[in-house]
Amino acid sequence: MPRSSFSDNPLLRVSRPVSACSRCRSAKVKCDGKLPACTACEKAGRENECSAANDQFARGKERSYVAALELRIEKMERRLAFARSRKASLAQHASLPPIPQTDRKDSLANIQAAMYRKAARSRENSDVNSLISDFGFLSVNATTRDFEPSTSNMTFARLVLAAATNDPLPTDGNWQMPQRQTAFALVQYYIANIYSLYPAFSEPALYNVFEQVYSMQDRVVKDSDYWLLYMVLAISSSAQSQVQNDQYYIDGLYLAARALRHADQALMPGYTTQIQSLILLTQYSTLDPAHFDSWHLIGFTCRAVIDLGFHQDPPTEQMSDKSLLDMRRKTFYCVYSLDRSISMVLTRAFSFTDAAANVAFPRPSSFNRRASITGQYLASCEPALLLFQLRRAQSHWYQLLSQSDSTPLPDATFIWQMCRQMQEWAERLPNSLPMGVRELFDLELRYSFVYCMSPSARSPPLTDYDRLFIFEHAIAYLDHIYEIAHSGRDTGYYSYHDALRVFFMASQFVAVIRDAEDLLMSGIIPPPPPYSTDKVMPPLLPRRMGGVSFDNLERSLGCLDRTASTLAKYGERWDNSVALRRSFDLRSQDVVERLRMRRQLKQHPSPPRNMQAPPMGADMRWVGVDVEAMMRGNVGGPRP
Repeated sequence: MPRSSFSDNPLLRVSRPVSACSRCRSAKVKCDGKLPACTACEKAGRENECSAANDQFARGKERSYVAALELRIEKMERRLAFARSRKASLAQHASLPPIPQTDRKDSLANIQAAMYRKAARSRENSDVNSLISDFGFLSVNATTRDFEPSTSNMTFARLVLAAATNDPLPTDGNWQMPQRQTAFALVQYYIANIYSLYPAFSEPALYNVFEQVYSMQDRVVKDSDYWLLYMVLAISSSAQSQVQNDQYYIDGLYLAARALRHADQALMPGYTTQIQSLILLTQYSTLDPAHFDSWHLIGFTCRAVIDLGFHQDPPTEQMSDKSLLDMRRKTFYCVYSLDRSISMVLTRAFSFTDAAANVAFPRPSSFNRRASITGQYLASCEPALLLFQLRRAQSHWYQLLSQSDSTPLPDATFIWQMCRQMQEWAERLPNSLPMGVRELFDLELRYSFVYCMSPSARSPPLTDYDRLFIFEHAIAYLDHIYEIAHSGRDTGYYSYHDALRVFFMASQFVAVIRDAEDLLMSGIIPPPPPYSTDKVMPPLLPRRMGGVSFDNLERSLGCLDRTASTLAKYGERWDNSVALRRSFDLRSQDVVERLRMRRQLKQHPSPPRNMQAPPMGADMRWVGVDVEAMMRGNVGGPRP
């Protein structure tokens, strides 16, 4: 039965104060104030005589409901007649054009046409989304569920793993999870060495999941929580591996394989857990390049960040909880730091520019952790915040020198200014930093100095002072990383990308020796380039490590030997580093032979007659190194 409209059956009972009608008031009986006639008048058969007093009329001047409606109609008719007469008089005026009459049917047709156009646009957008989903591309909307198993066989996790997997992980089979005590030690290692640099999730949440999984109670654990725990354990175990196929490495493989069981739900688009899960997988990929490609994974992670809007701070009124805002900012800067680090190591463009992001740093107070977990409080900063600051500085000069137009800079003022800012960052490091973190930051600083100063498309030609600057920082970096690689210490977050950094620093070291061998081996310190007093002065040369007991010739030969040993040590852990070692030996062979000949001539002033120095090799630049080919095990020559 169709529902009647309100105009056909008006609601007579209204919630308003009423007074008794005149008949009920004179009879002194209760009046319910029902309109158009009260119940008492209806029962007495005197509906026409019932008149009520309402809030619109004063007492004693009551009007009936019907009379009120009739009065309202009369007023509307008078207003309508006045409007028609005014319209007719205006139309008859000679100086004014006639006013066109508005057709109500035309107006309704226009409204309906607009509604049809809007519906057509909605259908078109829906068809586009459906078409893209059929092709298997990424979802157009961050909240789209095109990759849920219930809608298609192509999930986002399968798309990510298909693109970023080099070799499939082995099945865990009969492998057993680590015992509770062993697993807790792995969690603590991750918190101390990796989480302190990349706090992408809540630390208490990790411990809560750990208790839920190891308490052996019937509790419902989400797939994203399983992923969190298993990937943390996998990263921690792989980070402590020293040799390929040792127990730490094997456990890391099986823990990662166990986490992949929950990939479909953990990597589902539209949730913060997707970003956090991708961060963990990207971290693991830097420790296991044989199975995962970190470049593709960080690309997917940055896409998720942009889809969910984490690259922009929300308005204040939308997120008043400061702790949630700090967690959101930490998650973004973890992705930002990984993207900058991976892109610079592989000499590729960033996933997004700094101009596309507008996110403030988290509050320093939000990094403080409980003393019961960390053992001590840091002053007012945390290693993660310091790393975020350094990554932003690196991003600034890397974009200008490598990702902008190729117009050369007029002078080296910009490079000097960037080096000065990074030096000021290092001088502000708190004394309470753990030793492992301080060593890591020292290596990052020297790596940044050499990277920023090294030749690029926009940088001005190097001076002898610049070459000595690169020489001293490179030799200090390579000697320090040699000690860390051979010490067996498991503090700090070192991955396969550190092997690539060693190769880069060694390449720059060999390049400056080729360019200015006589100057560098003589030990003469050239004067700094001229500069005006209103501009930044050139960066100061670093303090020479080891004093002056060894000349630059012995330091260079020792550094080259230690670099080869470092790459060989990393080759025991990652097969990809074996290719780096072979490539370095080929590229540095002529320099090593020439330096050894120089040492022999120094020890024996009269060289044999048939001894002749080999010709100088071609100039060496990092931009000619095919890092991607080396990662595949190819030691071919420079890129075409």
